Amino acid sequence: MFSCDKKQEEKNQELDAKPLLSVVNEYSSVKKVNATFSKDIEEWKELKAVDNFLERFQKVSPKEVLSNALELQDLVKSLRDSAKPTLFDTPSFKARVNIFYNETLRLSDMTSISSIKAEEINLQTEKIIEAFSAVNSKVNSILSKKRFEEEIDIDVKFIGLDSTKIDSVSRKSIKEDALERSIHKKKLDYKEKPRQ
Repeated sequence: MFSCDKKQEEKNQELDAKPLLSVVNEYSSVKKVNATFSKDIEEWKELKAVDNFLERFQKVSPKEVLSNALELQDLVKSLRDSAKPTLFDTPSFKARVNIFYNETLRLSDMTSISSIKAEEINLQTEKIIEAFSAVNSKVNSILSKKRFEEEIDIDVKFIGLDSTKIDSVSRKSIKEDALERSIHKKKLDYKEKPRQ
């Protein structure tokens, strides 16, 4: 009698778990790339594809999340493997994309687990949203830094920066800026010379 009771209890728990997979949940929203930077990333199709796909995850059931897991994994893999704009070819950005990809792999693995619980899927979905938000946040910070550097019109020699501690993006933009200034100065000098 005791063993029958236990089997009945397990069966009831399984039946309770199935409806929970169909309950629609509202997840936190993905942090977006600032609208001011939309022009900088408009050619980056893979990032846009992932962003558009994750919009489906705003209000969705765990069952629907699992049914979209493999497609999401493929999109994130293409984002990870695609040619990124050179500005984003940094270890810190790659690390965020890899973390995001690993979270999608975990969700894909959940599709093959028959006894998966709705809470586990919900937690993994939140992790995926947080990981993609971190990617977008890094995009925002890299582009903000680039814009800030473009706005600076001061020679680093005058402000006492230690040029050995400047990262490659900053160093490149400083060199380009110095080259532009020297070309501009030569043009001015040429115009000011009296013609004989």
